[in-house]
Amino acid sequence: MKTARVLGAGVAGLCVAAELVARGCAVTVSDTATQPGPHACSWWAGGMLAPFCEGDTADELVVRLGQTAADWWEGQGVAVTRQGTIVVTLGRDRKELDRFARRTQGHFWLDTDGLTALEPDLAGRFERALHVPAEAHLDPRAALKHLRDRLEQAGVDFVAEPSQADGLTFDCRGLSARDALTDLRGVKGEMVVLRSTDLRLTRPVRLLHPRFPLYVVPRTDGLFMLGATQIESDDRRRSVRSVMELLSAAYALHPSFGEAELVEIGADARPAFPDNLPRITRRGYTIHVNGLFRHGFLLAPALARMAVETAFDGTKPELLHEDHA
Repeated sequence: MKTARVLGAGVAGLCVAAELVARGCAVTVSDTATQPGPHACSWWAGGMLAPFCEGDTADELVVRLGQTAADWWEGQGVAVTRQGTIVVTLGRDRKELDRFARRTQGHFWLDTDGLTALEPDLAGRFERALHVPAEAHLDPRAALKHLRDRLEQAGVDFVAEPSQADGLTFDCRGLSARDALTDLRGVKGEMVVLRSTDLRLTRPVRLLHPRFPLYVVPRTDGLFMLGATQIESDDRRRSVRSVMELLSAAYALHPSFGEAELVEIGADARPAFPDNLPRITRRGYTIHVNGLFRHGFLLAPALARMAVETAFDGTKPELLHEDHA
């Protein structure tokens, strides 16, 4: 039986382990943490599987590869909600919605009645909106826990020890891999979780704003994850300014957020290369899977598949960087 080691048990490492198990490999995952938790940047993710919306600022590759994510996660038994995405702007920023529509695909326009039919609690708040029906979302924390449990049941050995290459190794350590990938940088992201008993949303809503863009992702039990900050820093401290901006934008989206319970504030640094695109880097028997930026749950499945194909099929995917040093 083929054997392989995975370094790191965040979203990238777990996806690689799942692809290896599908190949019939005996897999060991090394991570100093015993369970998914706040030590990993994937714990703080929004969980939006929204490749078409990402086309506003991301490379075509992100849009194309991201379209396979929802099917992959469902194939692993993770609960995926396929209700699409709503995109809105405040009245004074209506040109932002026109610009977004020109730069993206897969959407159609909604008038006030159309938006009300999809999200009744947004009735009367926006004159028009975009609906991107093919997009989806999941709960990142539940997905991480489910995938880890599934891998353990499949015989994957999780060891709580320092990461160390041994034979065929997939290095998925995120920013911790800067000892080997010197051009990795941290991009700080901050999030807020609120609980509201007065507001119901069934799909993620993006509020476009020239200064304070916002996305709101509904979760269970009246919880809403608010995110959007993107700061060039690997500082993990939570800032008052960012939280105030998120809450102000949420209140502009709907006043009910002003009465919501503040449940959690979080921050972490996401690994990114200078071009904000992920890479698969092969160095002998070690394959690095890194640079997922803010597209972890969206691109990790495709990257994992490519990395495993590189190891076992000798393919050279478009994201492969050969390193013969």
